[in-house]
Amino acid sequence: MFRSTLFLISGLLLSTTLLAAPDGARLYERHCSACHGLEGEGGVGVPLVLPSFQRAVEDDFLFTTIRHGRPGRVMPAFTSLSDAQVRAIVDHLRSWAPERPQQAARPVRKPAHGKPGRGKALFAQHCAQCHGANGEGGHGTGVTFSRPRDLPVMAPALNNPGFLAAADDHMIKRTLMEGREGTPMVSFLDAGLNEQQIDDIVSYVRSFEEEPLHWQYDRDEAPAITMESSYDLQTTVENIKRAAVGKNFRIIRIQRLEDGLFEEGEQNEKQVIVYFCNFNFINEALSLDPRVGLFMPCRITAVEKADGTVELMAINPRYMSRLFNNAELDEACTRMHNLYESIIEEATL
Repeated sequence: MFRSTLFLISGLLLSTTLLAAPDGARLYERHCSACHGLEGEGGVGVPLVLPSFQRAVEDDFLFTTIRHGRPGRVMPAFTSLSDAQVRAIVDHLRSWAPERPQQAARPVRKPAHGKPGRGKALFAQHCAQCHGANGEGGHGTGVTFSRPRDLPVMAPALNNPGFLAAADDHMIKRTLMEGREGTPMVSFLDAGLNEQQIDDIVSYVRSFEEEPLHWQYDRDEAPAITMESSYDLQTTVENIKRAAVGKNFRIIRIQRLEDGLFEEGEQNEKQVIVYFCNFNFINEALSLDPRVGLFMPCRITAVEKADGTVELMAINPRYMSRLFNNAELDEACTRMHNLYESIIEEATL
């Protein structure tokens, strides 16, 4: 009886474990396919199904890339996924390359023995056109194909803490020697470089670790810009309009916060939104990343509180830039943050 019960419990535990095993295909579809394509064919992100890519990268590279992402390059860090879930995604990626030989353990990789100084000159001549003068990556976020981008496949950022943590010298060297079939990345051997020159480039790329290009943002950045007005609600709203026009914005409309949420006459008259826009600026921001449309056009909300004081609130673009993980958008969001602050300050003086 005891033995039968033990077998039953063991079987139930095994079944529970099997049922709980992460589904890599589903996880990939949910977290990765929007950028890398449902079958890994690429799009916003690099193609993952390419045989040349599958041959060149180890599982550790894929795991670390998913875990740490690429700061400032749209690819987020998937810190909320468990190690088992990340491994399940990696296994799913490998299912696209059944011919790839399996390795029981990652082999020991020797660092490249090159001269970073020579590699810098070679990088400028052969790599910078696609990967950026300082290894910052190809221009354009590629969030959609309708956005400006230099190449049909976004050239990865090499001077990036996420890439440098994931890629070892062997992988970088192999990529340079073999190229990436199906992308603009050619074999540098075919381009006329020798192995020593390739080692020099690898050593230069590795030297980025000494001072990588970090995307700087304040982790304590508040999601909203707030300030109290010394005027009544109506005067404050007029001040906002005047200040926005003075900064070359066009007033779009004035509405109550609750318009469309409640029947006419039931809205709170003491909560007002001022919408305004500079079309040149918004077109520039949208060309960098269409997701900024989530908080466009610009708007400032004025709320009269129970004690009669009026508070102004606006979304903090610098906080949104952090969420979008897009360094190219960071400068535009900082400009917008400063404009919001100056308009609010002028309206409350």
